[in-house]
Amino acid sequence: MITKRIIPCLDVRDGRVVKGVNFEGLSDVSSPVELASYYSENGADELVFYDITASAEGRALFTDILRKVAETIFIPLTVGGGINTVDDFDRVLKCGADKVSVNSGAIRNPQLIKEAAQRYGNQCVVISADVKRVDGEFRVFARGGRDDTGMEAISWIKKCVDLGAGEVVVNSIDTDGVKGGFDIEMLKAVCDAVDVPVIASGGAGSSDDFVQLFRQIPDIDAGLAASIFHFGEVTIKELKEKLRDNDITVRL
Repeated sequence: MITKRIIPCLDVRDGRVVKGVNFEGLSDVSSPVELASYYSENGADELVFYDITASAEGRALFTDILRKVAETIFIPLTVGGGINTVDDFDRVLKCGADKVSVNSGAIRNPQLIKEAAQRYGNQCVVISADVKRVDGEFRVFARGGRDDTGMEAISWIKKCVDLGAGEVVVNSIDTDGVKGGFDIEMLKAVCDAVDVPVIASGGAGSSDDFVQLFRQIPDIDAGLAASIFHFGEVTIKELKEKLRDNDITVRL
C-alpha cells in the first residue's frame, strides 16, 4: 500500500491562521509561522498554506509571511490563494513553495494549468476544487466557496488533470469544519475519475475519520485537516500511530 500522507492546512487571513465552519464564521487561531514550525517538527508530511481571501479580494497572495513559513519548515509546502497567472506561480515558487495550488484562477482561465505545467512540471501544479452538492450533483464553487460556477465537479477536475495538474485537493464544502467525517462519496467519485494523487479535505473530526477515509478509499493519497490539529484535539503523532495500528502505511 502507498504511504499515506497527513497534511495540516493553514488558512491565512490578514497574516493570521483562521478556521471556520462551512467556510463562514472564521475565528482567529495562531501565527502561521509558529504553527508551520510546530507541524514541521511534529510529524506532518507536508503543509498547505492558503491565503483564503486573496481571490475574493482580487489581490495577490501575501508573500512576506509565505517566505517566513518556507524558511521555517523542512517538509514540502503547497501554497494557494490569488494564483491567476504564470507570474503568480513564479513568485510563490521563488518564495520557497514546492507546489502551487490553483482554484479560482483556473476556473477563469483553464489554460493557466497547461502553461504552468509546461513551465514548471506537472508535479508543481495542484488543482484545488471547492465542491458542494447542488440539486443532486457535485458543483464547483469559486472565490473561496462563495460563487456557484454551475460546473459539474468531476468533469471539471478531470479536465484540469488532462491539462496538466499533477495533484488534486478536493475540499468538500458540505463537510468542511463540521467534523462529521470526510465526504467519502464525493472523494470516491474523484478517485475513480483521475489517475493522479488525490488529497481529501473537509470533515475530519477524529483519528477514526482518517482510518475510515483510507479504508474506504484505498486509492486516496492523503488526508488534509485544519481545526483538529490546530486546537490539539488530535496530534499528528497520535493519528499516525492509530493508522499504523489499523494497518495503514504512514511515515512515523
